[in-house]
Amino acid sequence: MDKNIDKHLVKIILGGVIFAIALFINSEIIWLKPAVFLISYLIVGGDIVMRAMGNITKGEIFDENFLMSVATIGAIIIGEYPEGVAVMLFYQIGEYFQDYAADRSRKSISDLMDIRPDYANVKRGDEIVTVDPQEIRIGDVIVIKPGEKIPLDGKVLEGRSMIDTSALTGESVPREVEAGHELISGCINLNGVIIAEVTKEFGESTVNKILDLVENAGNRKSNSEKFITRFARYYTPVVVFIAVFLAIVPPLVFESATFSQWVYRALTFLVVSCPCALVVSIPLSFFGGIGGASRAGILVKGGNYLESLAQAETIVFDKTGTLTKGIFEVQKIHPKGISEEELLELTAHAENYSNHPISQSLKRAYGKSIDNDRISELKEIPGKGVQARVDGRLVAAGNFRLMESIGVDYSEEHWDGTTVHVAIDGEYAGFFLIADELKEDAGLAISRLKELHIKKNVMLTGDTESIGRGVAETLGMDEVHTELLPADKVEKVEEFLGQKSKTGKLVFVGDGINDAPVLARADIGIAMGGLGSDAAIEAADIVIMTDEPSKVAVAIGIAKNTLSIAKQNIVFAISVKVLVLILSGVGLASMRAAVFADVGVTFLAVLNSFRTLRVKKFTQV
Repeated sequence: MDKNIDKHLVKIILGGVIFAIALFINSEIIWLKPAVFLISYLIVGGDIVMRAMGNITKGEIFDENFLMSVATIGAIIIGEYPEGVAVMLFYQIGEYFQDYAADRSRKSISDLMDIRPDYANVKRGDEIVTVDPQEIRIGDVIVIKPGEKIPLDGKVLEGRSMIDTSALTGESVPREVEAGHELISGCINLNGVIIAEVTKEFGESTVNKILDLVENAGNRKSNSEKFITRFARYYTPVVVFIAVFLAIVPPLVFESATFSQWVYRALTFLVVSCPCALVVSIPLSFFGGIGGASRAGILVKGGNYLESLAQAETIVFDKTGTLTKGIFEVQKIHPKGISEEELLELTAHAENYSNHPISQSLKRAYGKSIDNDRISELKEIPGKGVQARVDGRLVAAGNFRLMESIGVDYSEEHWDGTTVHVAIDGEYAGFFLIADELKEDAGLAISRLKELHIKKNVMLTGDTESIGRGVAETLGMDEVHTELLPADKVEKVEEFLGQKSKTGKLVFVGDGINDAPVLARADIGIAMGGLGSDAAIEAADIVIMTDEPSKVAVAIGIAKNTLSIAKQNIVFAISVKVLVLILSGVGLASMRAAVFADVGVTFLAVLNSFRTLRVKKFTQV
């Protein structure tokens, strides 16, 4: 726990013990009991009084410190020592729980903040030198030993190891990296020594961008928080003037009224009026929601985005890289007069020298090492495919245009995906169906959004009509628009923005790279696959670090829960205060009731705010 919180607790205990002693003093020395009460008061309330005086010198008069100081000092002046000290003591207890709650919610993102690297091992000639990560430049070679944080983004040159990405993604399963793989700063190297080339300087690295995002999240206040700030600015001076009126006017107007009686009522009124419960609990609710979301691998840039997300009405998804993996894989093999294994082996060899994603998928499907000595007469035909001799046999692999150009009759079946036709020695040998795979939780994402009563789930894609509609029907989307360019997606989002209700919000979910303009235009932009994606972190309001579309529903669930708890605190605090203010104004509420209306309500509201940290129920499948 924070050292300041520990000191606060010691002060409360010491002041409370002296206060208890004062209550039991029964001495003939008149000044002894008041003196002990004053010592207790100075211990528990001295800092509040000093803070109020300091704020007055800055022109900031009407705040909770001023209210507490006036109310308690006034109670002491009229001889109500126990109640004056008790009010300040219980106020400090409420402050302690506020600080404790803030510390708890701050700790919920402390694991994320621990990703900041302290040093980097850089190779300088034959030596390895430990330097500050900010001194490293692009192209430098760094060494990451087992147990060390990866200090900067880079590419593995040598070595193989398991990487713990949990600090960034919330996922406990490590992933393996080897030569050629990308490294993301902030992750932890678990077992092997890795030598990597730096691809981004520290200021542009993933870890620094995420740290900046989290550290600045508190600066973006929600509408509820802004309401409390405005409320307190006008509310505080009004209640101070009402208290002055109560203390002065009734004794001058009514014969039976005494100044001591009405000053006491005015002071009680001031204690009740302190808006601590609102000022403390509302920001704390949103801070807790942001902290809870970060534990689930969801980074929210501010309370305002969390509040808007709770009002989500239309969710618009990009397809590739968002609902699908963005990686083409062989889905079906249809051989003709040849076995599947032989067709795949010959085609993978013919495609070996091509870097096209389709060629890569065929080689991955083959999954074995390729003998280059078996390949000759390689020829890549732009826009059509490839042709090569494998074991002396002429293999042509590509689209229907390639088959037509070499005079081979081919199958004209229509599938949702890319078809690669293969001819061997001028005879049709079959085809491969290659398609982008749906993410495992894509269907779960849409079903959960429907459970949350989202009015419309839409998919936008640049893919063909058949592919787009096939994916949309599989997932149960309400609407799909295909064959769109990036500019077309912006136009579609503009259309949907015009169709939503006044209070509803439109959320766009994309991969954060090609969809940056749409992410910026939507009410809320959610970027998938935040790891290593600069555009995602820059353009989006929320970043899902685990690359799981189902986390969109998790984020909305957390947002709705946070907003609900914040509203509960507002209604509860204002209702109790108004009631006790009325009772204190007519003399039916004691100082003890005032203490409950201030400290008690604050304490209960803070406890209620703790509930925003509990996000497990939203992440369970």
